[in-house]
Amino acid sequence: MSGQDLILEVQEKIANLNQALKQLRRQGSAYSEAEHNYRAALAKKILEEREKGTPVTIIADICRGTPNVAQLKLQRDISEVTYNAAKEACNVYKLQIKILDNQIEREFRG
Repeated sequence: MSGQDLILEVQEKIANLNQALKQLRRQGSAYSEAEHNYRAALAKKILEEREKGTPVTIIADICRGTPNVAQLKLQRDISEVTYNAAKEACNVYKLQIKILDNQIEREFRG
């Protein structure tokens, strides 16, 4: 691969990194919103169970097993995985850019 090819590949990877960063921002916002929704629903359900006189020792299990709360937790978990995948994609692009940068440096030195 020529030096010019390497430079073009770095530019492509930088463009990919910029897209991945935009995706990371979107996924981070979605994750935060999903976390908020889950925690708010869980807190509401816990208060409802306390008002009913449900024993404190089983409230958490009952509330987390409620279909609505469980669905929100699933959404939160999926959002977290997607966010972490987007973060890892950014790290991969940064590593690829660094490797290409090192290749360019060797190409122009040698």
